[in-house]
Amino acid sequence: MSVDIDCVVVGAGVVGLAVAREMALAGHEVLVIEAGEAIGIGTSSRNSEVIHAGIYYPPGSLKARLCVEGRPALYAYCDSHGVSTRKTGKLIVAKDEAQVRQLEVLLERGRVNGVEDLRLLDREQALALEPALECSAALYSPSTGIVDSHGLMLALQGDAEAAGTTIAFHAPLINAQVTADGFLLNVGGTAPMALSCRLLINAAGLHAPALARRMEGLPQQTVPQDYLCKGSYFSLAKRAPFTHLIYPAPEAAGLGVHMTLDLGGQARFGPDTEWVEAEDYRVDPSRANAFYSAIRSYWPGLPDNSLQPGYSGIRPKISAPGEPASDFLISSERLHNVPGLINLFGIESPGLTSCLAIAKRVRELLER
Repeated sequence: MSVDIDCVVVGAGVVGLAVAREMALAGHEVLVIEAGEAIGIGTSSRNSEVIHAGIYYPPGSLKARLCVEGRPALYAYCDSHGVSTRKTGKLIVAKDEAQVRQLEVLLERGRVNGVEDLRLLDREQALALEPALECSAALYSPSTGIVDSHGLMLALQGDAEAAGTTIAFHAPLINAQVTADGFLLNVGGTAPMALSCRLLINAAGLHAPALARRMEGLPQQTVPQDYLCKGSYFSLAKRAPFTHLIYPAPEAAGLGVHMTLDLGGQARFGPDTEWVEAEDYRVDPSRANAFYSAIRSYWPGLPDNSLQPGYSGIRPKISAPGEPASDFLISSERLHNVPGLINLFGIESPGLTSCLAIAKRVRELLER
């Protein structure tokens, strides 16, 4: 089989673009194929835009290691490329003694993960930072921040293209076939084509498991079951009296209805948790009813009728409702015995923070 191109990356979200950049800078000829009309139109543009510190994740997990590695790399990259970030800091708040003990567990977990700047604050110390807050205690993470996610993706795209990457939009991967020396790809869209490649990276986000199931020659037992967990966001009609990000103690499926700020200082609340069967990004205004009570647990002064529907995103889960959150699954030859193939499954939060570290790991796995 003659190889048309060395490396194909499926998906032009933040992780796909970071992987394309990493591979191109390492000397590979790279083609990115994206089903949509532009970069980052899925999960990458439907999140809180938070740069996480690495507190929540089990020690030794890929989420913990790649978040802690990725955070300083992301700040440095954004600084060198003129991408806006802000180290706002974050307060994870407890409303009772049981949650205070939960914060103590998070503090120890964060330190084990390598997050060295965490501090446990009592009520008075927390209110000194945020007088409008109500809590029993708070875990303070000064290195947490926010990023212009679209600006980041534009920078990654620019780097990748400058290193020779080509990006094809309206180009969904219909199916693939494993061959003796690579892969045969059937690409649909406005300009259908068949092409071959030596390396294939599936960074299709929500659609990565479904795409992997359409790869002939890939052992299907290595493809996890996927689940869609929707989260809606509401914006505040007025200015919020906070300068830090405010998070409640974490919940089973996510991090609770937290308050984040955009780079203009506007507050937004979310995401909540809604398990769904299909992609639907409409925000149901009635879900605001539950938001008021959740937010008032840490901000009693939230005015009535002040929340407006914002946007929603869908977490690409590979753990079922009621199960513990799964780790990132970077499925390489060691797991599926197919040389040259990487499947990226369950890349939810902290995927944005970890994007450069994920890209580095993908390259290292392929180079081995």
